[in-house]
Amino acid sequence: MSDQRHLKRLAAVWEKQPVYFVTSCTAARRPLLSNASVHEILLAEWKGLRERHGWAVGRYVIMPDHVHFFIMPLSDGAKPLSSVIGKWKEWSAKQILKLSGQAAPLWQPEFFDHLVRSAASRAEKWAYVRENPVRVGLVIRAEDWPFAGAVDFD
Repeated sequence: MSDQRHLKRLAAVWEKQPVYFVTSCTAARRPLLSNASVHEILLAEWKGLRERHGWAVGRYVIMPDHVHFFIMPLSDGAKPLSSVIGKWKEWSAKQILKLSGQAAPLWQPEFFDHLVRSAASRAEKWAYVRENPVRVGLVIRAEDWPFAGAVDFD
């Protein structure tokens, strides 16, 4: 019986279009991200990942010093996740640093990624991160936070 459960779990890991949950923080946790201009930059760069690298971005939340988002490759030939996130950080940092007048680096070198293995897990992660602005006292209701949404999929 345990072998069957193990095999079912492995099948879920090797999904054709896996969805990853990504978190990236600013260097020294500087609160540079939660404003309309930065939101536009991040949104444009997320949209560009589709044609540049073959990755689609789902729901996201931009906090003052970090971002959370879901991302998935659109084909087997998509570039590796680490490469895609590296380029996204590079392109977004150039624009955000120019806008803010801040010194580099913008992002911490590492990022956190988690393979989401089920729709229930994705819903659970989304419910948690969409409440981040409420938990830290930025808004009373999650739907009032202006720096959240979805790009290519929910």
